[in-house]
Amino acid sequence: MTSGHKTVTVFLTLICGLVLTIVGFSVRWPVWAWPAAALALITAIVVAVRIAARRQDPFHSQYLQEPDLPLPPVERRELRISDVALPSLLEDYDFLLSATVRWCPVSAPAGSPPVNQSGLAVEAVLTRAGRVTAVRHPSRSSLVEHELNGALATTEEDATGRVQAMALEVTLTLAEEDGVRLSKLAAVRKDEAVWEHERKYEQSRRAYLGGDVLRSTGSAVVWWLHRNEDQIDKAVKDLGLLAQLTSAANDVDVSERLRHLVPYPLPRQDSGWGPAETGPLGPPPEGQPPEGRVAHALAELLRAAGLSPDDGTSILVADQVAVAFDYLDGDQSEQIRRHFGEPPPSPPEPEADTPGPSGPPGSPRMNGAGPDTVAPPDSTLPF
Repeated sequence: MTSGHKTVTVFLTLICGLVLTIVGFSVRWPVWAWPAAALALITAIVVAVRIAARRQDPFHSQYLQEPDLPLPPVERRELRISDVALPSLLEDYDFLLSATVRWCPVSAPAGSPPVNQSGLAVEAVLTRAGRVTAVRHPSRSSLVEHELNGALATTEEDATGRVQAMALEVTLTLAEEDGVRLSKLAAVRKDEAVWEHERKYEQSRRAYLGGDVLRSTGSAVVWWLHRNEDQIDKAVKDLGLLAQLTSAANDVDVSERLRHLVPYPLPRQDSGWGPAETGPLGPPPEGQPPEGRVAHALAELLRAAGLSPDDGTSILVADQVAVAFDYLDGDQSEQIRRHFGEPPPSPPEPEADTPGPSGPPGSPRMNGAGPDTVAPPDSTLPF
């Protein structure tokens, strides 16, 4: 009988005694009834105690586990590894693994040879870690470190089945030199990507301008009107400029029907003025002798004035200039006549008239001077 049973028995005895006392006073028992009631109460209590003592536990004590019995200790060992190289996604860029390898031996069959349990545990952990790092980029070392902490947190048997291994406190780093190289490569790739986008953007703009906007004068005018819808008058005024710009973009000559609108006409190669000119008052062509520069300048002057080589006015002006240069430099006047296709003047025939003071008889004089006219002084410019 346990202490709990004894406590319950005492409480029940007291309660039953109180109940009998209350009932006895209520019904006014006779004197002899009180001892009889006390005896019956004591008898009932004794019988109840004996019945409880006979009751046995259905489970024998040998089948019950004592709560204070200590559990058998598990044999567990640890080993710290540092800076072990593991492969990455890029060749020659290795991760450096540091971790605490923990293992516990597994019961081996009878007759199994002895093994180095620490070596088997480390090999098992490195094999599991290598399968993860081999497909990860080396620039993501911090992310892969957390991934390894989760992948190696479970105890698993090695390939031989002799140990169960796991890893704690896993750290994954990259060599400092490799980190610098990867940073430089990343910067170069970013710059190259930006340059490639800029190049494609420039090519697209050139293709748009050359193949669409400046494809013809009409497309250039339409494009200009789209950009300046309220400036139609200016578009009409700049039609020649757009035509010249379109011809330059396509390496062709300006259309004949628009050539009169060009504000800056190009030099004509077939103008009939002799060698090709280079522009108004520009230098003479290569090979032009120094003495032909006056003829070249005169040709430029007449061309700028809008006179064609077959125009009588051009021939008359060239002849007058050549006559004027007869008094200064005969070579220059000869060059002017040769440049404009005029034959040099033949020497005048002698006449019976009295020769003038400044030339042979009958020779022309500048400014309308005849044979009897007094020649101008030497200090006067012969124009």
